[in-house]
Amino acid sequence: MSKKLQALIRSINNCKLCADHFEHKPRPVIQLSSTASILVAGQAPGLKVHNTGIPFNDASGDRLREWMGISREIFYDASKIAILPMGFCYPGRGTSGDLPPRPECAEAWRQQVLDVLPKIQLTLVIGRYAIDWHLGQSKKLSVTEMVKNWQSYGEGILPMPHPSPRNNRWLSNNPWFERDLIPVLQRRVRGHLGLRNSDIQK
Repeated sequence: MSKKLQALIRSINNCKLCADHFEHKPRPVIQLSSTASILVAGQAPGLKVHNTGIPFNDASGDRLREWMGISREIFYDASKIAILPMGFCYPGRGTSGDLPPRPECAEAWRQQVLDVLPKIQLTLVIGRYAIDWHLGQSKKLSVTEMVKNWQSYGEGILPMPHPSPRNNRWLSNNPWFERDLIPVLQRRVRGHLGLRNSDIQK
């Protein structure tokens, strides 16, 4: 890991930028290495992730790993996979689920981090907030429209719905996602990680 990225991670771990907006102590949850070839660009940690300090350590993570076709061991190998949510800390609970990622986080840190991840070849852009940041033209389109147009973004990026169980209805209403896009996702993941077919999680 480069010294610049090490220093950046230390600064992020000590960040208190949004502390006044939380009822809990800030706990940034990220996974970074300058050698990672895949970037998971998510939303913000949920409460379980906040409590454990492990990104995607919840039902959403189980589904995401299933979609990617990889084991927890591979997923949590920072040398292979970087995990960078739009908000690094759990934003708290709202009236209908978790609150959105705090906007200050991306403004302060996101481009700095991306600039020191030189090996990224595939970015999984998960959910509305990540899609809006990484694919700015998306703001006039729904997440469904963005994901349906996944072939428009080339080999290096895939817009995706959030893997939360709250999206079970969306998945039922859009069977093309798991039928058409998931095999492409798994093929790209396998290629960028140098995995054999036998390494893909069943």
